Amino acid sequence: MNYRHAFHAGNHADCLKHALLLVLLDALRRKDAPFAVLDTHAGRGIYDLAAEEAARTGEAARGALRLQGVTDGPLAPFVAALRAQGFPARYPGSPALIRAALRPQDRMACCELHPEDHAALRALFRGDRQVAVHRRDAYEAIRALTPFPERRGLVLMDPPFEEEDEFGRLAEAVVELNRRFRAGLIAAWYPVKHRAPVRDFHDTLRASGVRDVIAAELWLREPTDPRRLNGSGLLVVNAPFGFGAAAQDILAALLAALETEEGAGIGVTQVVPE
Repeated sequence: MNYRHAFHAGNHADCLKHALLLVLLDALRRKDAPFAVLDTHAGRGIYDLAAEEAARTGEAARGALRLQGVTDGPLAPFVAALRAQGFPARYPGSPALIRAALRPQDRMACCELHPEDHAALRALFRGDRQVAVHRRDAYEAIRALTPFPERRGLVLMDPPFEEEDEFGRLAEAVVELNRRFRAGLIAAWYPVKHRAPVRDFHDTLRASGVRDVIAAELWLREPTDPRRLNGSGLLVVNAPFGFGAAAQDILAALLAALETEEGAGIGVTQVVPE
């Protein structure tokens, strides 16, 4: 409950997560049939990059704000989606980006526990019949709100990783979701501080029986210091055709654009085959 994304909005992790999120949403839109999205750790929805929180950390200046001049290439759709939501003055979180991608037949459910952020999210979507905002635990919501009646859609999990067992809880949630909603897309963000927790996370999923798992990672420096957020990854289950290649291009463009140090790199890995 201490985590506030306003301090980190528009950082390198957001760039990775949201650029790849748009690829997944585009894939869902290829079919006319309706889909649903569950955003389990939704935050406020929109962040003021001139606010004291963002200014204090300067993370957006080293992240999304370095992309302001992008008009073509793999990052162009992502930056265009940000501009449509008021960037560079504001940075849209995942709920705002998802809502902009919904068609009239689609819907979204958002969960946020922090009382102030939950109130802001409810205000943002007040009167919107395609969006439901819940103040409930993310992992409980997964059991309560899936599978979707639409039988297709995406569950986005973006926990703050304040708890020591968060990787374990996230792995359990991925396994349960895959069991409950076999055809659903699952996207789970995770930090890359050092390699051991990430390796254990992937090994747990390999042993679980979940199939078709891809991990897309970007690190700004060699991930050897567990005290720093050296990079991050998005794990995707049931990734749509072409996602791996698109992720490779997007991450390569981010690596070239963001502020990096020695040892920076990217990786798109098939953690578990189909």
